[in-house]
Amino acid sequence: MKIGVFACLLLSSVIACANEPVDWVDPLIDTHNSRWFYFNSACRPFGLVNLSPDTQTKGSWKSGYLYGDTQIRCFSHIHAWQLSGIPVLPIVGEMTGPLGMDAYQSDFSHDEEIVRPGYHKVVLKKYGVTAELTSTTRTGFHRYTYPSTEDAHILFDVGAELGHGPVVRSEVRKVNENEIEGMSLMKGTSRRKKDSPVFFVARFRDAMSGFGGWNKDEADLPADAISGSGAGAYVRFRTEANRPILMKVGVSYTSIDGARQNLEAELSDWDFDRIVQESREDWNTHLSRIKVDGGTDAQKTKFYTDLWRSLLGRRVVSDASGIYCDMTGPERKLRQIPVDDDGTPDFNMHNSDAWWGSHWSLNILWPLICPERYSDFCKTSVQMYNDGGLIPRGPSGGNYTFVMIGDSAAPFITSAYAKGIRDFDTMTALEGLVKNTGKNGGRYYGGYAKEPTESVFEEYNSKGYVSWGNPLSGGHGKSVTSLTLYNAYHDWCIAQMAKGLGRDEIYNQFIAGARNYRHVIWPEKQSAWVRMENGDWMPDFMPREEVFEQKGFCETSAAITTFYVPHDPMGLAEMLSGHQAAAEKLNAQFEIAQQHAFHLPGRLHGNALVDYANQDGTGMAHYFNRIGFPWLSQKWVRAVQQAAFGGTNPFSGYNGDEDQGQMGALSALMAIGLFQFDGGSGLEPRYDITTPVFDRVVISLSPEYYDGKVFTIVANNQAPENIYIQSAKWNGEPLQTCWLPHKELVKGGTLELDLGPNPNKAWGRL
Repeated sequence: MKIGVFACLLLSSVIACANEPVDWVDPLIDTHNSRWFYFNSACRPFGLVNLSPDTQTKGSWKSGYLYGDTQIRCFSHIHAWQLSGIPVLPIVGEMTGPLGMDAYQSDFSHDEEIVRPGYHKVVLKKYGVTAELTSTTRTGFHRYTYPSTEDAHILFDVGAELGHGPVVRSEVRKVNENEIEGMSLMKGTSRRKKDSPVFFVARFRDAMSGFGGWNKDEADLPADAISGSGAGAYVRFRTEANRPILMKVGVSYTSIDGARQNLEAELSDWDFDRIVQESREDWNTHLSRIKVDGGTDAQKTKFYTDLWRSLLGRRVVSDASGIYCDMTGPERKLRQIPVDDDGTPDFNMHNSDAWWGSHWSLNILWPLICPERYSDFCKTSVQMYNDGGLIPRGPSGGNYTFVMIGDSAAPFITSAYAKGIRDFDTMTALEGLVKNTGKNGGRYYGGYAKEPTESVFEEYNSKGYVSWGNPLSGGHGKSVTSLTLYNAYHDWCIAQMAKGLGRDEIYNQFIAGARNYRHVIWPEKQSAWVRMENGDWMPDFMPREEVFEQKGFCETSAAITTFYVPHDPMGLAEMLSGHQAAAEKLNAQFEIAQQHAFHLPGRLHGNALVDYANQDGTGMAHYFNRIGFPWLSQKWVRAVQQAAFGGTNPFSGYNGDEDQGQMGALSALMAIGLFQFDGGSGLEPRYDITTPVFDRVVISLSPEYYDGKVFTIVANNQAPENIYIQSAKWNGEPLQTCWLPHKELVKGGTLELDLGPNPNKAWGRL
């Protein structure tokens, strides 16, 4: 009851001052069951620095900031895919750094906490310290208000285990009375194979009164330089209650010089409040690219929080100068992004989790609201191809990680090309995508594998499917039917880009593979199935199992994966006894899944009929649009958006693995009534139209990539029960289809929808 009241008061306080899109964002949504990279507060869009408190510091899961915890262990600067680093904490009294976080952590209360995009304020009760955090893209900024004391410390526990694993070694040096510098070498993980360094420079407004450190052998080293296993450091200040200690921390993956240059390039003065305001304005500028009217306060809160999340998790990793760390080869190398005549880098290199599933989320939303960022990711992919010979599907700190399976970079890059985002080397990108499908290509690495599985390449290219007896090495290796379906879709994506670039020989090679999904859909069973080595269908197989990952399928079930044919929905319907039978089959699954809010607790993906807690099932409600039953898409998209993604408190909102903005992007798209079932990779991409939850949606289109016009959606007769589209107009003319071409949308215009409580089955039919 107490928690519920607090959540309501928090939402009320947000609403009271919600004058701009950024004011609607609530970073605390669904933070009860966090993941290391999930929670971020004092950070910028795509920022290298992701500064926020940590209540749990070990592991990739259930780590970072968890709402239900009562102790803050540190404030760390990096919360990224397989990357972490630079934990600090202000304390008072005895210098307890060598005793570890269990000893020096402090209790805190949400009642004394302010959390909003670009800013976090919290009181460390153990020490009577008010800590405030903000940042630029590559620099953390701290303001600590201590009591008057001779023994105010800031701990730099840079040798402690943090996030994904331990630190191999660390070092800290005193540069002068106002500055220290250092490094942590993150131990490689099963995903990010190589040990990876992160560097920092910390600068203080006031001169320190003391400096020292520790390592695993000595508890207090009064030296000017500390290094080794478990090494950490502290700085000491004499403080007055009315004069805060200000600290700036520049961070880099390249070098200490890179960290110092980042600090000096982005944070030249000590005006903390100005940086807080600039961070707010930075976020508001991004979020204001979509403005909504109408809807409930909760819907606005969730929508702008979803947008915020979609712009949050996939981090910049290059320095302000354009230098970045390349770990694709046997040795670590520093490389330079091309710069213009003024020395400005052409783009930023980025870190990210897999693109697995992003064809139904980020690949659709980003071209509408941040095509310039989308371009950076495409350029990152091409740069890594030039460096290491493969297009990455989930790079971490310059490493290939081969997270998940398949070739999910293909729809990411081809969707950019199809939508006119072509200011990257498209020919080299296509070359890399084709190479990724080869014998030694990224497509045939299982999750986190060290090498490709050539026999899987041979079987797929000879039979058109992958059989149960021929798994990939690495994680998800037995997901052979999922891999076959991914390959078929990704072959289609590559074929589209090849055709657009006039490479007919590549188009002809890959368009044939787009039909390979037919080898793993068994018409007799009306389901995706697993093939045996001899070509037989697996006996005694059931389309659902009460497991995390059903045999043959990647974190999902056969019941869901049956509908994973984004590029040929009508072809799939033919195999399912026609479009009427396919619609009835899928509708029945939705009716049952509604009982569980369209996801199963406990991550039992293998037993789901519909699953909006994981990526593979997130296009299901839109399948109806593509086979002639748009009113069913309207019905189920609204139901899913409310049940699975409608929560606005710390205990709901995503109900699964949000995966660095993917579920946020999906929820936002559902709320405004736009989608692309094929991921937008066709040469004539179009948007599936469903019913928005708002009266008006206004998207300001990029003048750099499009005509710079405004696209507006108007929903007449908006009401909770009016979930069905009765009729539509595009720029005043009747629109009879349930889709809108991308080339029309980006010219700007108005899509007007009339809504009602009952389906109009005559509108939007094929």
